[in-house]
Amino acid sequence: MKNIGRYNIYVLLAFVSLVVMPLKAWAQNDSTSRYLLMPLVFDRQQSVGNPMPEVEGQGLKLDNSWLDKAQQRWGRINELRYRLMIENPELVRFNEGMLPKPPKEVVIETDPSATELVVEPEKIDGEAFTPIDRREIKVHNWLHTFTGSLHGTQAYISNNWYQGGENNLNLLADLQWDCNLNQKLHPNWLFNNSLHYKLGIATAKGDSLRSYSINEDNFQFSSQLGYKAVKNWYYSATLLFKTQLFNSYVTNSRSMAASFLSSGELNVGLGMTYNYKDKDGYKELTLSIAPLSYNMKICRDIVNIDPTKFGIEAGKHTKHSFGSTVEMKFEWKITPSISWKTRFYAFTDYKYVQGDWENTFMFLVSSHLSTQIFTHLRYDKSRPWVENWKYWQFKEILSFGLTYKFATK
Repeated sequence: MKNIGRYNIYVLLAFVSLVVMPLKAWAQNDSTSRYLLMPLVFDRQQSVGNPMPEVEGQGLKLDNSWLDKAQQRWGRINELRYRLMIENPELVRFNEGMLPKPPKEVVIETDPSATELVVEPEKIDGEAFTPIDRREIKVHNWLHTFTGSLHGTQAYISNNWYQGGENNLNLLADLQWDCNLNQKLHPNWLFNNSLHYKLGIATAKGDSLRSYSINEDNFQFSSQLGYKAVKNWYYSATLLFKTQLFNSYVTNSRSMAASFLSSGELNVGLGMTYNYKDKDGYKELTLSIAPLSYNMKICRDIVNIDPTKFGIEAGKHTKHSFGSTVEMKFEWKITPSISWKTRFYAFTDYKYVQGDWENTFMFLVSSHLSTQIFTHLRYDKSRPWVENWKYWQFKEILSFGLTYKFATK
């Protein structure tokens, strides 16, 4: 009996070693084994002998032996399957883009009255899905941009302030409307139009006749029409008209300094235009060169205003000139909150030269608050010579206030 019991123990140990332990190992590697026997499906190009990357703890000492074994096991299986696909491509039944469609999900219900099973596709609740907005995309042949700002400076000084001084208030309104042809829809044409108006009003404590004065009044319309010649160059025609709208007077005098169409200026030119805009829209350059140009200066009121101040002969309302014109406009969005605009304009009839160089630096405090620095340097040889500035003129304005911009895309 003792020999029989000992024999049973030996049989039990042999069964565990030959049957139970292999079944346990197979259960642990069941997922990898099944993956090894699945049909070959090509998904991506990879290098042979490149198993999954090892995971290393950063600053931590972990027992990753189980992870290392799993990575090695999956790495060997992946390498084996990929070698099989390379050496026997006829065994690859599918690639990732040619996999058959998965079976549809169905719902099986019983019908006791008919003693049968009813198989129907699974119903999807339509309320769980947001309907697609199928509105047509509007295409704009003309791109409109409107920019408006109202800036100002103010100072209050009491009567007994130890350094003296006067109260003052300055307001500057700036409106600009651009209407440009959409070049994405019309790549061979260039048609830009701009209407710009500036009005500056300041308190005039030193003027005994008026409580305020106009220090900025500029109405300007410009247009460019061009047809593409090569790359960014266009055969073009340009037009520029500018004047002021309100009357302005000399300080402590009833003498009028300027008024509507006194002065006014019209310039028309034919030539070439270079237009460039980077892909991100941060920089834009427009350069117009018109070797054939006509310029007309206007002084409507020659009774109250001396036309010679504008380069027009005494007693005449207009002056006609033929020459050449150059105009350059450059806009640069340096950062999301800092931008720079510059404009250079020059006309000559080969006897005198007239030029303007304007710079505007904009600093956005928020979406609608900004600080602006504007400088305007002008050279006009047709005006009377002044000892200090000669033929040069200069204006600078620093302001802070509200800014609004609207554009169509």
